Amino acid sequence: MMTLSLATSIYVVSFVTSAICATLLMRSYVRTRTRLLLWSGICFIFFALNSLSVILDFVLLPPDIDLGLVRVSTLLIGVAALLYAFIWEAD
Repeated sequence: MMTLSLATSIYVVSFVTSAICATLLMRSYVRTRTRLLLWSGICFIFFALNSLSVILDFVLLPPDIDLGLVRVSTLLIGVAALLYAFIWEAD
């Protein structure tokens, strides 16, 4: 049986939290059609992908495989989506 370290537990909790937030935001967007909810949901989708890439990079894949570019890219896209929403979509 595999035991989870504290770091691995935090990575998993971060992924689950981001995925739940993305789901709730997208469900709210479908109900209300508020564009800021859409962009916030997209942001959290990329945050969840970032957390998933952290789990893959640090826990599941061997040390010689580096997903640093994927991690930084997903985080940058998520922040850019939210920044776009705050600047151009907010009323």
